Amino acid sequence: MRELMRRGRENYLDYVPRRNRNFPWKELENGLVVVRMENRGPMNRIAQKFFGRPPFSEIELDEFGSFVWKRIDGKRTVLEIGEALRENFGEKAEPLYERLSAFVKTLHRQRFVVYANKIK
Repeated sequence: MRELMRRGRENYLDYVPRRNRNFPWKELENGLVVVRMENRGPMNRIAQKFFGRPPFSEIELDEFGSFVWKRIDGKRTVLEIGEALRENFGEKAEPLYERLSAFVKTLHRQRFVVYANKIK
């Protein structure tokens, strides 16, 4: 499986994601995670002023996303997080690394996480 995730010389499973400190989060009583993001930029300011849009949005992650989010600590690799997912969820997590890498890449694209050891 590890070979499937290779891109050039870099292996995505070796990346170590770290949560961006600009996005505070909390764990709910049911174990799910809520991440808070500020609605910034000129269009958001207009929407806030004229349409009453809130200055912050809260994003509630599902059980898989919450499990992953709590393990993104700047120490564990994507591979290690995947192993923990498989141990906890078993077959429910499959296709494991395809789903996990897509989720972490989305978090990175939206700046919710950075890579502590990104090669390039």
